[in-house]
This record gives sequence, C-alpha cells and structure tokens, in this order.
Amino acid sequence: MSSTALLGIERFLVLQRVAMMVNRYEVRAVAPDGSPGALLALAQQKRVAFKEEVTFYADEDRRTPAFSFKARSRMDLGATYDVRDAEGTPVGLFRKDFGKSLLRSTWHLEAAGVRATGRERNANVALARRAWELLPFVNDLPSPFRFHFDFVDESGQLVLSSQRLRSLRDRYEVTVPGGRLDGRVAAAMCVALDALQSR
Repeated sequence: MSSTALLGIERFLVLQRVAMMVNRYEVRAVAPDGSPGALLALAQQKRVAFKEEVTFYADEDRRTPAFSFKARSRMDLGATYDVRDAEGTPVGLFRKDFGKSLLRSTWHLEAAGVRATGRERNANVALARRAWELLPFVNDLPSPFRFHFDFVDESGQLVLSSQRLRSLRDRYEVTVPGGRLDGRVAAAMCVALDALQSR
C-alpha cells in the first residue's frame, strides 16, 4: 500500500476499533456494496497517552509511517494541529474554534488550495451530546448521538463531510467532493473529530 493512497480520494470510511487500553483507527476504501474495503491507513494509540499526536501507518504492522498530526502546544484549548507527510513536510493544518465550540463544535482547516470551516450539522444534536457528556460514568460508553460535520470553503462549497454511521462503535463515512482536499488532511481531521471531540 502506498503512503499516498489517500491523495485525490473522494470517499472513504474511518472505523474505530477499541481494545484494552488502545484506540485504533482504520481508514478504509469503500467497497462497491458500501462495506469497508482495502486498508488505506491505520493509526493506533494508547488510551492513556496524550491525544495531541497521532501517526498513521500504511501497513497493518505499523512499520511504514504515512502521515501524522500533532498539536503545536499541548495545553491550548484552541491548539493548532499540523498535518505532515511521512517525511515531515507540512501538508495542512486544523484547529478548534474554542469559543464557537461551546455550543456547537466548530473547526477550521487549511491545505493546498483549501480553507474551510466545519461545524456539527445539527445544533440540537450538539446540545444533546454536551448534556450526555456531563453525565457521570459515560466517558467509556459509545455516544448514542449520530453527529455529522460539514466543512465548507469561503464560497460556501462543501469540501469535506463526515457522517457517523449507525453502529456500536464509532464509524464514519467521509466524503471529499471532487477530491479537492488532500485525503491525508481529511483523514487526520476526521480522526481528530472523534479523538479530540471532548477537548
């Protein structure tokens, strides 16, 4: 599998697999019947580790780094995350808009030729999800809410959409219309939407 497998891609899946003390995200192609297809990238992270840095690999054995994202600072609620290719060259960035996210999660992302703002599609679901997160003992339970994010550029054109599918664990269908946005940035952003959502 090539480390550039996500370049120009228009649709893929992000699947979270949870094991003891480990969060694993699989980025997969979409098979003709809509089911998960070939592995495009894989990220695995200890659940007790800092979530401010995630490396994606091009292989199941996690021997070949493909790309990564990392926060510029760890304790900043509105931190900027740089997305870098396997050689460490920046290919994009994203950051959470902390003020606007108090009621409805909002993110900004940039990559070659693209500047976009993304937010939770449904304001009512955003408020219900916040109420759920305030309940005790729900941190390790799957969220019952199917929240979706849409990212649009300055002209209002959709550049990235992430929709949570119906399943026990977190599964997302990701659409990149026209392949305008670098698929590595799209995949990093969508994993961050899951891994960093409570930040």
